[in-house]
Amino acid sequence: MIKHLFERVVVAISEPASATAETDRDGALRLATAVLMVEVARADHVFEETEFDHLLKLIERHFDLPPDEAAELVNLAGETAEEAVSLHDFTHQLHQSLDEREKARIVALLWQIAYADGHLDKYEDSLVLKISDLLYVSRGRVMRLKHEAEQNRLH
Repeated sequence: MIKHLFERVVVAISEPASATAETDRDGALRLATAVLMVEVARADHVFEETEFDHLLKLIERHFDLPPDEAAELVNLAGETAEEAVSLHDFTHQLHQSLDEREKARIVALLWQIAYADGHLDKYEDSLVLKISDLLYVSRGRVMRLKHEAEQNRLH
């Protein structure tokens, strides 16, 4: 099922722009982003309620979704992440479809998730750096975004 869903995501991203294709493409990019966010939240093998709540709020704000649709996206992303063999497919979709600013925004979201429980675990740190590399976001920008997330955690 997940393989079929992933194939639909790839087709949606590569199709010419039409109203339906644009909606499918946006949905595919939302799912890819949400999968990465869920993976970072789970990277330390502890997915606390505060992290889940923070993840939901970030998805609501970032994608401008009502709470029920955000929860649906998080659940689908969790299921997709469980079945995924690699994050490369998701990062490749995002890299091909987004500009530098949008990719940096995703990295910022990932750092916010990593710091959601009050501290940065080494596995979360490693995963965000790996994803950033796969998105081709410069290391300097990644470190600035990390610093901003850490500072925001303290306030």
